[in-house]
Amino acid sequence: MNRKALLGLCIALLLPLVCYWIVKSYSEGAVNMPRRYYVDTVLTKVVDGKEETDTVWHKVGNFKLTNQLGNSVSLDDLKGKVIVADFFFTHCPSICPTLTRNMKRIQDALKLKDRTSLDDTTFVQFLSFTVDPERDSAVQLKKYADRFGVNHDVWWMLTGDKKTIYDFALNEVKLGLVDGEGVDTNFIHTQKMVLIDKDRIVRGYYDGLDSMAMAELGGDIVKIMLEKDKKKKRNFFRK
Repeated sequence: MNRKALLGLCIALLLPLVCYWIVKSYSEGAVNMPRRYYVDTVLTKVVDGKEETDTVWHKVGNFKLTNQLGNSVSLDDLKGKVIVADFFFTHCPSICPTLTRNMKRIQDALKLKDRTSLDDTTFVQFLSFTVDPERDSAVQLKKYADRFGVNHDVWWMLTGDKKTIYDFALNEVKLGLVDGEGVDTNFIHTQKMVLIDKDRIVRGYYDGLDSMAMAELGGDIVKIMLEKDKKKKRNFFRK
């Protein structure tokens, strides 16, 4: 079995197990939620004579780009959704096809509505930003998406103004801080996937080439879905 097939098998086996453990642990109050990244400011106020602090977390800004169907879209169109994002280009001969295949495996694994009664899989939206928008038109992205079996409803491949894309990568989700000197600001080529919650706060970075990291990403998605409405009783899994 080659390395890619083994990686896919690991994701397929690990993700359902991780999700089951999370749901079971959450019901017992034993789940550690994904951390929040990047404090914008800390507010201090006095309540009933006691000093309290309130952390204001960095929220990623809006963008307007074009998806693989040629539609103009924005982050504001996805209010209330959890975002999983990566950065790629269609002519990439190295890491990008593997990133896309692994994102596809998570897309398929989250089709749990029919298989395991997970409430709302539309709560997650996948975003793949091309870092080579000069060559990656909407038509080119559509061909690439179809080749990899992308569900166009829940996964947008995005092109448009290069400055907008790079500003989002470097200043909003702050890939440069995660990859350090590994990020070339003139041509981003990272294997990191980014998890953003419904409040637009970054909640995690994951190695898109690593099966364990992908299982962790799948688990963190489930955690945030549980976090979405703690009071609502959910039946995530049938026997």
